[in-house]
Amino acid sequence: MPSKTSKRASVRRPARTRRTTVALPVELLDAADRVVNAGKADSRADLLSRGLRRELAARRRAEIDAAFLEMANDPEYQAEAIVMAEEAVGPGWEALQLSERRRAKR
Repeated sequence: MPSKTSKRASVRRPARTRRTTVALPVELLDAADRVVNAGKADSRADLLSRGLRRELAARRRAEIDAAFLEMANDPEYQAEAIVMAEEAVGPGWEALQLSERRRAKR
């Protein structure tokens, strides 16, 4: 009997899995089944895994955003950033002037 594979079969699969039991609200499970039956997900597990990955990625981005916000409100960090920016402007400006002089000689 040929195996049923979908286009998503090539999508990243975890090297290891662990079977677990999850209690879900009935309406979520029904909605998940409709998605699977419509062929938009390989299985309930596939749909749940993709949703969980997205949620975890969103939380990680929120943590990073919070760290940047903390830096924006940190006077010591801001002072250091200003010094670094000023140090970078000099060589950049000098390179631009040199480039313009070379272009003018042509």
